[in-house]
Amino acid sequence: MATGVWISLLGYFALMIAIGFYAMRKSTSSSEDYMLAGRSLSPQVAALSAGASDMSGWLLLGLPGALFVSGLASAWIGIGLVVGAFFNWLLVAPRLREQTVHYGNAITIPEFLANRFPTRAMLIRPISAIVIVVFFAVYTASGLVAGGKLFETAFSGIFNFGGLSDYAVGIVITLGVVLAYTVVGGFLAVSMTDFVQGCIMMLALIIMPAVVLFGEGAAVFRRRRRP
Repeated sequence: MATGVWISLLGYFALMIAIGFYAMRKSTSSSEDYMLAGRSLSPQVAALSAGASDMSGWLLLGLPGALFVSGLASAWIGIGLVVGAFFNWLLVAPRLREQTVHYGNAITIPEFLANRFPTRAMLIRPISAIVIVVFFAVYTASGLVAGGKLFETAFSGIFNFGGLSDYAVGIVITLGVVLAYTVVGGFLAVSMTDFVQGCIMMLALIIMPAVVLFGEGAAVFRRRRRP
């Protein structure tokens, strides 16, 4: 069991790093290539990457936990996200793309806002950058927590480095791998790894209910119902 876990884990991490180096050769010729993958992502990669980034740890860990604790009332979380994402892509995204092209073909949101309101650029640019850094730092932290929880539950007792817990080791390894492929491959590496991770997530979301209903989960449920 431990050998299989190590092989699958190392294979997954090796694939992520390999994608990062592949992206480095494809998307580092200019800042636009590095930051936005040359604006040439396919619809499939862009959509699945956005979905995987938005619905990563919270979808597979947080939302099931909320449903377990509070029942079906927490299903409104998923419904709200679907509605919000739909209107975001329908109303905000096309207008933002059109406006960024019109105002200097801006690469980042702070740059776009500075170009859109040039008389207030000195104030808007740092404030918008601070807002992005603060809130994305919180979101990134939640992703690292998900990685730590995964290691703590799925690989309990396998890792033992310098007295660190499985949870701490999971956070460190997750952070190291993500930093590696992001730094070397930029946005293209992030999008491609998200695409792979999104495919894995979809398979997990399809397979896990079947396992619960017809596999070991169903057997455990039947044993618990016996008088």
